[in-house]
Amino acid sequence: MRCDYSCRSDEHVMNRRGFLGGVAGLGLGAASGLGSLFGRSGAASAAMADQGKQMLVVWLAGGSSQLETWDPKPGTVTGGPFRAIETSVPGVKICELLPGTAKQMHRMALVRGVNTKEDDHGKGHYLMHTGRPQTPGAEHPHLGSIAARFLNPEEGPLPGYIHITPGGGGLGGSEAAILGPKYGALYLGNGQPPNNTGRPLPPEADAARHALRRRMNDRFATRRRTAETDAYTTTYEQALQLMERREVFDVSKEPERDRDRYGSHDFGRHCLLARRLLEAGSTFVQVTHSNYDTHNENFAFHLEQLGEFDQGFSTLLDDLAQRGRLDNTLVVVMSEFGRTPSINYLYGRDHWSAAWSIALAGCGIKGGAVVGKTNDKGTEVVDRQVGAGHLFHTYLKAVGLDAKGDFLVNGRNIQVADPAASPIAELLA
Repeated sequence: MRCDYSCRSDEHVMNRRGFLGGVAGLGLGAASGLGSLFGRSGAASAAMADQGKQMLVVWLAGGSSQLETWDPKPGTVTGGPFRAIETSVPGVKICELLPGTAKQMHRMALVRGVNTKEDDHGKGHYLMHTGRPQTPGAEHPHLGSIAARFLNPEEGPLPGYIHITPGGGGLGGSEAAILGPKYGALYLGNGQPPNNTGRPLPPEADAARHALRRRMNDRFATRRRTAETDAYTTTYEQALQLMERREVFDVSKEPERDRDRYGSHDFGRHCLLARRLLEAGSTFVQVTHSNYDTHNENFAFHLEQLGEFDQGFSTLLDDLAQRGRLDNTLVVVMSEFGRTPSINYLYGRDHWSAAWSIALAGCGIKGGAVVGKTNDKGTEVVDRQVGAGHLFHTYLKAVGLDAKGDFLVNGRNIQVADPAASPIAELLA
């Protein structure tokens, strides 16, 4: 997605997912990038999957403004033109651009003391998805890939990690890093069903074809099984599952009144799709809303963009609660960083990682909690500063995963989360 008001970094000019092909062509690409694979930890991993815990991440790409969302500073030189409004939690105020979300605050928690010390888009994206800074020669799995490995049942009905994005679709692989491509993301470009998942043959002929393929794969595996052949097999079996569940991706199956509640815009449609996917058994769903990189016209842009966010997100959160799913679903709203308290000459806000906010809700989270505080102008954290590592530990703890556990890779133990960090206890129920 090209945004003329953005900082014109490479990721705003070129969408990497545009290079990814459809499901049918994924085997070779997945196998060629395959690193060390390792199995689950048997009964312990199966027990975690049986708990039915799920995650939903709403990614506000480009860096949303904390001052126009979770930590408003009205009446100050940095505050901008918008007011702060009361929420369903007495004493907790958020920006007036989020009236629907304000009514859900008793189900949410805010972290207002985030300092990630990283103002680069790519590095900030990596940091917030992995809980660790990006360093040469080291790749760590994204939160979605960890959830797919530890929380998704082995015979789950859908891929464990699904990302609904305004960009192109296909299967990713780099997100899983050392976990292997089996736990990479399935990208649904513009919320559309995966490519090449229509049935090319009648059901009987298609079933016979796959039976023959499985027999040939099994015969080959008895003599020459490798990690690459396992990746091919996994890819095809996953594609077959998607073909069988294709209607799950079709939001037109929902009543018109529900589609209207979420909004006619793409983000509302994507939020409704996220609800369908979670109800159908996907373990981790991410929805991206672009593009908050408002170096120009920050206030006009947030006025429009947050109108979409507020309608889609507040409806989704309320639906998850009303349908009894929020207790088992961790919801996180985050960006790669925040925006500067200072307002530039183009009425924009620039990149700012020193003092910003994220929001959480649902599984394992204390509703109404507010952790951290910035000063009157929002320029620095003055109470309970936390970094991306603390957030990552908190996400894992909330869904019952041991952040201090290890991955065994080529004989080395690598801790799941940054050992220098720990969970934010005040957020956890």
